[in-house]
Amino acid sequence: MTCVKAGARQSPNNNRFINNHLKNNNRTFMFFLFHFDPATSIFVAPRKGVYSFSFHVVKVYNRQTIQVSLVLNGWPVISAFAGDQDVTREAATNAGLVLMERGDKAYLKLERGNLMGGWKYSTFSGFLVFPL
Repeated sequence: MTCVKAGARQSPNNNRFINNHLKNNNRTFMFFLFHFDPATSIFVAPRKGVYSFSFHVVKVYNRQTIQVSLVLNGWPVISAFAGDQDVTREAATNAGLVLMERGDKAYLKLERGNLMGGWKYSTFSGFLVFPL
């Protein structure tokens, strides 16, 4: 089974997104078969199959709406929004099944907004459900 689960990178640098890809590093919990690159935050499918992905991207003390997308080979396939201005913490959360070919790339992209400190509490996980 291929599985990736990552917590967001902790860094003194305020730029939590590099090329708008969610960075995952110091709080990484598990990697199997090393198909997730923590330097680029890109998952590369090791084989054709159906993969399950979920993400929880948190914004804190931020009145801006955020939009986060799971991107497959450069195209957004699943999106989530968090836009309540009356709360101090809110998550853009979504999950879905994605058919991937060997070598396909999946990553998170912040399409809109700013995370400020929420990157500390954000996660991105996925696993192979069914090989084809």
